[in-house]
Amino acid sequence: GKEVVVANAVIAILTIGGQQLFSFFTFSCPCHVGQNLIYGLAFLGVPALILLIVGYALNNQTWRLVTGKRSHFEKATTSNRLLKCELICFVLCSITGRALVAPVTWLAVTLINGSYYICAMSEYVPTYYYGANPNVTASERRRILATFPCSQLVPPEMTRARDEVILLLRYQSQVAGWLLIAVVVITVFLSYCLASCFSPLSFLHFRYWSSYVHNEQELFDEATEQHSRLYAMQHVKKFFGFVPGSENVKEIRIPSLREWQAISGLAFLKQVDEEHYDYSLLHDWALKERANGKYLKTDEDP
Repeated sequence: GKEVVVANAVIAILTIGGQQLFSFFTFSCPCHVGQNLIYGLAFLGVPALILLIVGYALNNQTWRLVTGKRSHFEKATTSNRLLKCELICFVLCSITGRALVAPVTWLAVTLINGSYYICAMSEYVPTYYYGANPNVTASERRRILATFPCSQLVPPEMTRARDEVILLLRYQSQVAGWLLIAVVVITVFLSYCLASCFSPLSFLHFRYWSSYVHNEQELFDEATEQHSRLYAMQHVKKFFGFVPGSENVKEIRIPSLREWQAISGLAFLKQVDEEHYDYSLLHDWALKERANGKYLKTDEDP
């Protein structure tokens, strides 16, 4: 839908801006044999990998897939297993597609920029591209090539050769970047075409379904917020003796030291039976203890 397109565009723009800032403040090629490749590939690959993991982590569908369990009432037939496998594959493809937006944008922008590729590949340029001195040994040639990304380290007589190598590597990097963009655009377009072809819904029905799912999620989130607030309010009222926000509070409850200790500390989600959980220590206390104790009239002088 439109929301997905806008979200992907925002992610791409933020990635481009982050890449430019990242390159400006952190990237500095070592210009040394054996280190250039590792350094350049690290700047190309590691941020892309981090962005991919973040993309997976920020997608709610990932956690639905990870935490989802088969219903106890669902019969484990062959057709059910096949349907579940198809659904998992579809959801995985959808999650991966969203998660790849940022890392692919990073790789495309860095390749078009060319600096990382130039640093990584400078020492591997064939000699016939720049007319190197045939009397120079292979190791010496690689050492000279490794210094090409750093103009201040290149001898004056090698300036022209250095310019040729930089132009060659920038050309290769930018072509690779545009090819990556082309492959991604074609893949996305074909994926949408195939999804539309195999979809059981017509175009308008699909738009209605998308709108329904979006509205259902919004309403569910609102109900979750209100329900959890009302449920928590019952437990807080039992502990303190009044409803938070009430204007005309007649009395308050004074919790005992033992009760304060019971709701303090750290706690994990606790399963109390096959169907229910305790969400917090206060929740656990409110379900187990009776609300006896000392009450204080609020209209009385202390």
